[in-house]
Amino acid sequence: MSANNMAANALAEPLALAQELIRCQSVTPADGGTLDVLQRALESLGFLCTRLPFAEPGTPDIDNLYARLGTAAPNFCFAGHSDVVPVGDRARWTVDPFGASVAGGALYGRGAADMKGAIAAFIAAVARVKNGGQKLKGSISLLITGDEEGPSINGTKKMLRALTERGEKFDACLVGEPTNPTKLGEMIKIGRRGSLSGWLKVTGVQGHTAYPHLADNPVPRLLRMLRVMSETTLDDGTVHFQPSNLQITSVDVGNLATNVIPGEARAAFNIRFNDRHTGKSLEAWLRHEFDAVGGAYELTIQVSGEAFLTPPGPLSSLIARAAESVTGLKPELSTTGGTSDARFIKDYCPVAEFGLVSQTMHKVDERVNLADLDGLTCIYQSVLEGFFAGS
Repeated sequence: MSANNMAANALAEPLALAQELIRCQSVTPADGGTLDVLQRALESLGFLCTRLPFAEPGTPDIDNLYARLGTAAPNFCFAGHSDVVPVGDRARWTVDPFGASVAGGALYGRGAADMKGAIAAFIAAVARVKNGGQKLKGSISLLITGDEEGPSINGTKKMLRALTERGEKFDACLVGEPTNPTKLGEMIKIGRRGSLSGWLKVTGVQGHTAYPHLADNPVPRLLRMLRVMSETTLDDGTVHFQPSNLQITSVDVGNLATNVIPGEARAAFNIRFNDRHTGKSLEAWLRHEFDAVGGAYELTIQVSGEAFLTPPGPLSSLIARAAESVTGLKPELSTTGGTSDARFIKDYCPVAEFGLVSQTMHKVDERVNLADLDGLTCIYQSVLEGFFAGS
């Protein structure tokens, strides 16, 4: 038996690799050794691995990994992240958050659901395909970043640009984010809403409350601006998207004296928007409304991702058939939830997201049922076999 075949046999079950990954304390931006673990596993299966570290002033240095098995087209890519969020209040965990313990039929640890379990399932699925002897008419790749839970500056976005410049082409991509609300097989993400964060500062002239004619109170103007934002219905949703929503997240004057008119007032807000809007169109609307209120203000906008949709098609259908064959559930095609690195990948190839159950992600005692970990591996294996059978 060849070394690759021996490795495929050892890696065909995802639990041991998932445990090894969880034991790596890769709280973003730290790597904690996760990429070394992944590289060893992937190289044992015959993947060619490339490390892609990126740095930018004012941001954490990030290491990333791209691995490819085969050189021919089409190239089916699994994408995910090895970094995890902090554990929070460690005293509230009933287990070591990096111990990767198994209890009650579940694997516990930070990253079990989001998304080291899915990465282990990626690799186990490839190992099972190799064990099955199917001749792949194309390539399988893994795109693994260490910067998804962080600012997402030195990760997937830069990886895709660098790999494209080197001649890499992606034909389809499955992102392993935990997409299922309560049961494996419930939901596939075919898009995501955009996210716009805003910081508004309204300026006036500080003065004594007994002499308001000598001051200019910015608070009433800020309140009128906030009222416009909170009372405006941005849209009623679309075929694939829920309605856009705007939430005011902070209002602050910083004034501790009741007899002083403040010189400035601030607010922060976030808009989760569907594909009827763009970051630019929303900023233009905000400025138009604020200008109508009048007075001096400063508006800072940051768009972490635009809304996008991969229309239902071959990729989502392939994943849906695979999920239904394993779980018996017909997945909903959804665009709910926050942002993910799929917002970068959609510029390069069709992309969809499907992973584990999301109920415990980012929480104390994060965990994944062992049956779901095996079920996800079976689904990914079916996706691969179906993709290359049609290529």
